[in-house]
Amino acid sequence: MNGQSPTSSTSNGITPLQQMVASCSGAILTSLFVTPLDVVKIRLQAQKNPFPKGKCFVYCNGLMDHICVCENGNSRAWYKAPGHFSGTLDAFIKIVRREGIKALWSGLPPTLVMAVPATVIYFTCYDQLCAALRFRMGDYSQEAPLLAGAIARVGSATVISPLELIRTKLQSQKQSYRELTDCIRSAVQSEGWWSLWRGLGPTLLRDVPFSAMYWYNYEKGKSWLCERYNTREPTFTITFMSGAASGSFASVVTLPFDVVKTRRQVELGELQAKNLSSQVSSSTFSVMRRIVAQDGFGGLFAGFFPRLIKVAPACAIMISTYEFGKAFFRKHNQERILVPLQTSST
Repeated sequence: MNGQSPTSSTSNGITPLQQMVASCSGAILTSLFVTPLDVVKIRLQAQKNPFPKGKCFVYCNGLMDHICVCENGNSRAWYKAPGHFSGTLDAFIKIVRREGIKALWSGLPPTLVMAVPATVIYFTCYDQLCAALRFRMGDYSQEAPLLAGAIARVGSATVISPLELIRTKLQSQKQSYRELTDCIRSAVQSEGWWSLWRGLGPTLLRDVPFSAMYWYNYEKGKSWLCERYNTREPTFTITFMSGAASGSFASVVTLPFDVVKTRRQVELGELQAKNLSSQVSSSTFSVMRRIVAQDGFGGLFAGFFPRLIKVAPACAIMISTYEFGKAFFRKHNQERILVPLQTSST
């Protein structure tokens, strides 16, 4: 296969706009499938340890993590709704019976405002970069997904990070947009522009290696399965299996950085909610040392199974839907080219 997967020419026959539409569709479907798992997880957490005012928790819609700040102790927010659950399945059943099926997607719309554009930027940039790198890297074209995945993730995370910081401030401090602008301006004057990207380091340390490993293993796995089943174009099943396997592997390898990122996000969110500055070192490795001191080395691998059952289906659904959308547009474009040719020949 001359070092390329059957669909390595993703930019051939499909426009960037069509890639954006395909990734947007995949992002929405992924969030619809994966969000209920996180909503149930948060409800179980709130039942075990009620969220006080200013407490932060991580909300994941299958596309990216968001920090949510508890508004007040008597809030009627979705994560404080009454209910006693004996486990995950019991929570699913009782939430649907008592609150309706829509409750499984509580808190989703506000997060999609950033998660969908971030995913569109990420996937479109990856495809464009990968196609360009394959062409330029020659004999090393098989490594193009590794580099393209890493660069695309740096770009999307850097663009979205300040917006996520602003969203957390809006939610926690109930500021008007004018007050928020003044707050951001004063933060920039006192701490510099880098303050808008506070917390980006741990995010990149987790997401960049994850992205590089994910895309490299996905492309390899997809090529191998296509050869095994003797097909030129990957089927939905092939992309689904490749996405799940590569996502699982990458999530296990980067788990310590995920633990650090989550801890750092929660700390930052709670400090912002109380309008305080950090009094302890917040570098990635200092957070790692604190976790090891408090919970032992195993603390860096806390939440192994929950992360796995969240990441694997999210990766599988997103990539298979995205590839399906690209295949649809590619076929549509080919038909548009062929129809005029057939009419002119007759």
